[in-house]
Order: sequence, then C-alpha cells, then structure tokens
Amino acid sequence: MSEHTTLTWEDVAHRYGRKIYTFAYRLTGNPDDAADLVQEVLLRVRKGLASYTPGSFEGWLWRITRNAFLDGIRKKKRRPTVPLPEGDFSALGASPSPDEVLASVRLSDDVQAALVKLPYDFREAVVMCDVVGLTYEEIAEATDVPIGTVRSRIHRGRSMLRDLLTWPV
Repeated sequence: MSEHTTLTWEDVAHRYGRKIYTFAYRLTGNPDDAADLVQEVLLRVRKGLASYTPGSFEGWLWRITRNAFLDGIRKKKRRPTVPLPEGDFSALGASPSPDEVLASVRLSDDVQAALVKLPYDFREAVVMCDVVGLTYEEIAEATDVPIGTVRSRIHRGRSMLRDLLTWPV
C-alpha cells in the first residue's frame, strides 16, 4: 500500500473523515462526542502520519480512533461530569448536520441505543464489521487481538444486539 505513504493529513481528513465520524458516532452514541472524537483522531493522525509504516492503513486509522475513544472514557472517569444548565435544549430542535444525517442513515434509533448498551469490546467489533465494513483481518490488526477473538466478539455482539432488540410479547 505504498499509495498511503504519500497521503497528506488533508487527504486523510477528506478521504476518511466520514468513515471516522460514522465509527465515532456508533461508539459514542452522541453527535457532539463523535465530532470531538473525530477532531482528536485527526490531530493524532497529523502527528503520526510521518511515522506511519506501510501496512493496513485503515487498520492503523481505526486503532487511532479506538485509542482516542478509550482515552476519552478514561478521562471522563477521572473528571466529574457537570449537568447541563436547566433549559439548555438548543440542540434538540436544531436541524441535523449532513454528517449526523449520514451517520443515522444506516441504523435506526433502536439499533443505535442497543449498540451503545453492548460492552465495549463487542460494540467495537460489531461497528467495525457491520457499520464501517472492515474485514476480520483488518479488525484483528486494529484491535490487536487474534482473528478467532474477532469472530467470537462479532458473533456474541450480534447475538446481544438481537436480544436487546427482541422484546417479549
């Protein structure tokens, strides 16, 4: 993949920005958090692009996204959250941005809500496979786990999703 060694940061932002946003939105379940995550990922890509060595570029990119997401979770655990001021619902009535529309096209609200309830490892595997469209090999490389573990996480994650989405009648 020598073509990726000549990619500029702008190329990455242009070519992969929507994919990164979609992945970020599925992990966070929130458009604002997803946008923040995309910014962090692109900053990390800018810093790391010079030292990128040829391999699976998308795997490298998703590893950065995943690490940024996990770092964000760790920071939130260390920092107490402050509730929004009463009546600050400006975002609720606003028109969705094109990226939000794009991110919501493929999954219904029910599926997104269920997806966010999955344990992180399973959510990550299902998102990478079913939303982002990475191969099992790319997922294994991005998450640094054996391919058998990837298959297991996808299978169990899909099963958990089905259980969350199937209500007893």
